[in-house]
Amino acid sequence: MEKQIGITIVFLVAILLLLVFNEMVYRKFKVKGEITRKTAHFLATMTTISFPFIFRSHWHVLILAIIFFMLLFLSRNKKHLKSIHDINRVSVGSYLLPVAIYLTFLISKLLEDNFLFILPILILAICDPLAGILGMNTKQYNYRIKIFNRTLEKTWLGSGSFFVTSFTISIIALYFRQISFDLKTFWLAFIIALVGTLAELISWKGSDNLFIPMSVLLVLVIGL
Repeated sequence: MEKQIGITIVFLVAILLLLVFNEMVYRKFKVKGEITRKTAHFLATMTTISFPFIFRSHWHVLILAIIFFMLLFLSRNKKHLKSIHDINRVSVGSYLLPVAIYLTFLISKLLEDNFLFILPILILAICDPLAGILGMNTKQYNYRIKIFNRTLEKTWLGSGSFFVTSFTISIIALYFRQISFDLKTFWLAFIIALVGTLAELISWKGSDNLFIPMSVLLVLVIGL
């Protein structure tokens, strides 16, 4: 128990230091808030990949999730953490990230399968910020997606990059899980990428941070 508490404190300090460093980069080098926000999203989420291997109980992850949810929520109207909140749109994504990580971890623990945590969080950590950065910063030959004459906030390049990267990550992850590559592996990876891309596409105001891992998790529970 004492060791688990110690590890929880180490993670708490490490992610706090990451946020401080991110804020320093934002203020010193005048980096766009969208970039520092996505960078923090990637680094913080990637650190959680180790959770299934070091935390035996979901309670420690819940404590971390509550702390960072409160930190991000309470700082939203203050001068602190502008590297996270300085964006030209309304988004609840930063608050939903710790919620999504905890829920994915909890379900994977209940089902006793670490893979159910690792793959959804990998996709959330890598594909989502990559799609956001490409979608917002690449203007040439990049257009907003239209569905039934309704123009969405998402772009073809952003959603396309999400699909390709999530499909690639899924293929590799499923291969190492099953130590084989067959038609089922291909189609499962394809469905994961498709469902994850659709979840990212139809989400609004940052809710993709929750919908992406939950949708990927659902496909894995049904398909594995």
